Amino acid sequence: MRVARILLIVVVILGGLFVAADRIAVHVAQNTAAQRAQTSEGLSVKPKVSIEGFPFLTQVAGKKLDDVKITADDIAATDGGQAVRIQSFHADLHGVRLSNGFHHAVADHADGAAFLSYADLTKVAPPGVTVAYGGTDNSGRPMVKLSGTILGSQLSVLSQVSVHGSDSIGLHADALPQAFTALGLEDQLRQKIDFTFQLTHLPAGIGLSSVTPGPDGVSVAATGKGVVLAN
Repeated sequence: MRVARILLIVVVILGGLFVAADRIAVHVAQNTAAQRAQTSEGLSVKPKVSIEGFPFLTQVAGKKLDDVKITADDIAATDGGQAVRIQSFHADLHGVRLSNGFHHAVADHADGAAFLSYADLTKVAPPGVTVAYGGTDNSGRPMVKLSGTILGSQLSVLSQVSVHGSDSIGLHADALPQAFTALGLEDQLRQKIDFTFQLTHLPAGIGLSSVTPGPDGVSVAATGKGVVLAN
């Protein structure tokens, strides 16, 4: 019985050491992945990376992580072009394959979400245009409101928001004031209020799938396959 107790104590101690080593290893890996993601995407603030699942070391041995979560706040837009600051971004990456001495990480598939404030949207809107929440239209669709002094007149219109391509969002006025259309100024007015902007710094391989305006800002969903976490 004494031998059995000794073996049990040894197993428990070794198990504890393994758990400690595993947790230390995953902490180091998360920090390293965050640093590489920051460098790869040119981020001003290091994102948070969380590697799910236990044990971590056996996942590393198989060179494939079950689930990785990455969160980043206050993502700065690039210089030039119609880019916009992303207030927050979160992605769940599944089946992350490791290669090239663990310097390369690609997820089989991923889902993500980004949030943009109306203040940041106003910064990329045409000059003189302010972007705000517009409530819902008669069919219940959430809209944004564009207002400002355009073509010498003060106006306010409701606009639809939709995904354009894999990384851009477009705003298109639902209806224009009759005072402008009656004068044949529809095309000229749309050039002033309809616009498209790009979301930069998204992980390579992930694309926008939907966009939904809300009272505090715009929520954007993203999804993709073969998503690059570090390269």
